[in-house]
Amino acid sequence: MTEILVHDVAAGDIPTDQRVVDHPAWPALKNAVEEIRPWQSKDGSIDFDAEGAPSRAAARATLDRVIAAVEELSPLLPHDDAYHRALVMDLGRWATDGFGVPDFLDSLLAFQPAKDRTDGLQHLVVFAMYTQNGNPDRNLEAVVLRMVWPEWLAEIEATRYDNPLFCGITFEGFTPGYDTNSAVLFPETVAVREAPERFSWGGIFCDREAARFRRVTEASVDLLGVELPDDIREMVGDQQRCEQAFVLWDMIHDRTHSHGDLPFDPFMIKQRQPFWMYGLEELRCDLTAFKEAVKLEADGFPQGRDVQYAVLFDRMFRFPVTGERVRNYDGLGGQLLFAYLHKHDVIRWTDNTLRIDWDRAPQVTNQLCTEIEKLYRDGIDRPKLVHWFAAYDLVSTYLAPHPGSRWAKGPDALDLSQPPRKLVDDVLPDEFPLSMFYEALSKKLKNVIASTKGITAADAERAAA
Repeated sequence: MTEILVHDVAAGDIPTDQRVVDHPAWPALKNAVEEIRPWQSKDGSIDFDAEGAPSRAAARATLDRVIAAVEELSPLLPHDDAYHRALVMDLGRWATDGFGVPDFLDSLLAFQPAKDRTDGLQHLVVFAMYTQNGNPDRNLEAVVLRMVWPEWLAEIEATRYDNPLFCGITFEGFTPGYDTNSAVLFPETVAVREAPERFSWGGIFCDREAARFRRVTEASVDLLGVELPDDIREMVGDQQRCEQAFVLWDMIHDRTHSHGDLPFDPFMIKQRQPFWMYGLEELRCDLTAFKEAVKLEADGFPQGRDVQYAVLFDRMFRFPVTGERVRNYDGLGGQLLFAYLHKHDVIRWTDNTLRIDWDRAPQVTNQLCTEIEKLYRDGIDRPKLVHWFAAYDLVSTYLAPHPGSRWAKGPDALDLSQPPRKLVDDVLPDEFPLSMFYEALSKKLKNVIASTKGITAADAERAAA
């Protein structure tokens, strides 16, 4: 293994303003990673007896190209020096150990992006990992990203919504695991020998979220004949403005998972629950972001208004018609928001046109948030199964369950001698099917949704031009 080139570069000679993706070592790194990926099994190991597998010498030679490229790029990123050193050691150990299940624990612990959230700061990340909503296998991936941390966001985080582990990020370059629907970089997706006691950061790609939001919203508004207020139309047409809305939305959403009257914390305690419980939790976090955005707008933060409509449009237009209809809890939350607003006359589908009462939308959306918060608060005094039924009642007040549902028939239709986790088996994969409205919308938006796979801000800008 060659020595890390950082040793040979004087600190004053490091061109830290150079884009990593413009350096010739970046395509070399990508090519080497992409050569290794097809050789890997689901757990990240390489089975040298499998058809099409390389020789051990060939695998080592390709991995050495990965290591050499990391070493060549590392001087551009002195703030990641400790991480890159550990990364080179982890990569070398993977080869020395025979390319078994990879272990990147040491380099994962050394990567600490939340300690310096300077706006525009670049990072080069290489791990064996799966990409959430993307590739389920732990393949080797390489990503170049930039931090999104403008002064106004830093002020809000420091004074109102403390979230020291949150990283808003944008793509600079990536390998195929991110040429998908994945818009997150989470440490828990990395292949490690043992899970750390706690994670110290989490990243969300606000540029991808903004780009797909813009594409789906523009198509939906056109299809449904929605008349947008001028400022919201301008926001949807502005990639950077949408990115700013999403980074604020994500920061508040992320912290909400551990704030409030929580009868349980579904993302910290591993427990089997019906998928509508996760749907309500995700929706609660989004509606909390919406509620706080109303306050921020009143306090003079223009991003607050943008967040409100990003939440409304993404939840109502994209979420319900994205993904498979199998325990789709994000889709369920979007359906519920739409149905609630429709029930309360904030939205009306009349004459093939969707009309929105913009004046009442904030009040009624916050009203749904209040109902979910009350469900949570009351849940502290309920047994688990009783709480699940109370949540089911809330959802089924606005969404019609599948006619074949046993849960919809009430407790008498279930074998209550079983533990609650076993009763989850009686939940249908699509317990709350799409309404006729969403069935039609899904067909019309199918190609638009598909086109957002792997989308980047550059894609959105080219489409707008």
